[in-house]
Amino acid sequence: MDRPEVLFDESHCDQCACGEGLDFAFSFAFQPIVDAADRSVYAYEALVRGPEGEGAMSVLSRVNERNRYAFDQICRVKAVKLAAKLDMQALLSINFMPNAVYQAEYCIRTTLAAAKTYNFDTNKIIFEVTEGEKMTSVDHLASIIKAYHSMGFHTAIDDFGAGYSRYQIMMASPPDLLKLDMDLIRDIHKQPNKQAVVAGILTMMRQLGGRIVAEGVETPEEYFWLRDQGITLYQGFLFARPGFECLPEPVWPD
Repeated sequence: MDRPEVLFDESHCDQCACGEGLDFAFSFAFQPIVDAADRSVYAYEALVRGPEGEGAMSVLSRVNERNRYAFDQICRVKAVKLAAKLDMQALLSINFMPNAVYQAEYCIRTTLAAAKTYNFDTNKIIFEVTEGEKMTSVDHLASIIKAYHSMGFHTAIDDFGAGYSRYQIMMASPPDLLKLDMDLIRDIHKQPNKQAVVAGILTMMRQLGGRIVAEGVETPEEYFWLRDQGITLYQGFLFARPGFECLPEPVWPD
């Protein structure tokens, strides 16, 4: 699919270029997703923060139905701009709000224009959706994932296993990456029931041709058990905490 081009004016980003403007500022911290196969950084997830590094809820609590579209669009632009400024060589994972995307092909235009302005390769972008957002239509999310795939973007579903699981999405339009919820990860080395659930998810993703990210890994024991199952992608405090407006280097357990 040909990618549409639009003129990008950063000075208008918080207003007309992205829908109704925002009355609050924010920035990002970055946390690495590491690949244990070669001890490299696979990607950095952009995590929303206040302008001085305040926690995510200081920002997300101000997002509502009126400003959701503007926030979603501005998040993409700011994440791309900061990643380019930091000379990010790994993939960039950007969280998006499916309920703010009314048509994927149209709503992507500002992101594409920002990437062109800041000279950031769009093939390095992962669009990540959290399972925590209440979805009005599974078909709508599936259509977004399909559209992003056709444009050459990577896709991910976050927090898989928390609350209800979007197995309908897995059947309709499976993502490239599935991030296991940290509640599944916690103490998995000594909880057989969790081990059985994760084993089933691993089998599913292998058959679908996708990859698992073990998220929220905090102890060497959790990591070693997951590694023994063949998982290579990890995110969590064991490797690195999020760094405000910087790219933390991971550390590796012995």
